[in-house]
Amino acid sequence: MRPVKPFKIIKMKIIFLGVGEAFDENLSNNCHLIQTKKTNLLLDCGYSIPQLLWKFNPDPNFLDIIYISHQHADHFFGLPAVLMRMWEDGRKKDLTIIGQKGLQDFMDYAYKGFLEKFKYKINLAESKNGGKINFQDLKLSFSKTVHSGENLAVKVSDGKNIIAYSGDGSPIAGSNFYKNLDLLISETYLYDQEKIGHASIVGAIKFAEENNVKCLALTHMNRDFRRIDLPKIKYKIKSDKVKIIIPEPLDEYEI
Repeated sequence: MRPVKPFKIIKMKIIFLGVGEAFDENLSNNCHLIQTKKTNLLLDCGYSIPQLLWKFNPDPNFLDIIYISHQHADHFFGLPAVLMRMWEDGRKKDLTIIGQKGLQDFMDYAYKGFLEKFKYKINLAESKNGGKINFQDLKLSFSKTVHSGENLAVKVSDGKNIIAYSGDGSPIAGSNFYKNLDLLISETYLYDQEKIGHASIVGAIKFAEENNVKCLALTHMNRDFRRIDLPKIKYKIKSDKVKIIIPEPLDEYEI
């Protein structure tokens, strides 16, 4: 895989870097890149993501901001390696990391003392349910989901286009957070069962239809379901109201 060459971005662009669940030996962890004219935003950074990210673009200054939806290993254990390589490769530009309280201690567990050696500054911003953070040309807001851990979905807008990424878990019933989205990236573990704090395909489609979502991207499927069952029932995954995609790694979607 060759590094991506620079290109002019006209609209918001999403690269589905990883689309797998925690323990999938074939697909990397759920992780996505949002690109605009000014900003490269990484959504989650699990333990199987660093090598994929470096193959996609090894430039140490490539990322501007990283969002961590929750503190489960398949969503943030890749951070120390990514930050260390940025340092080794000479990054000097500030980096912003947004996540829930307690995230600041993660580097001490992996590379104790190395933060002090970095030539670039890490700006940590705390995400909160119902909170909002502005960064360059983007506005980010957060909403709690139903999950086994404290997970916050993120909504990202450039003033014209709106994308939401669920992280893990199902949306809170009655939430207006997801209304009129251009794209909803939703984890869906199984077809019609909500299991261990994860959404289902059927539930996600119904929710997207009810909230006037234009496009629904289904990710984070159970490894056995995706390999064995999905090919058999894929014809049933459809909607008259919402465009539905099941992205493969490195697929792109432009708004």
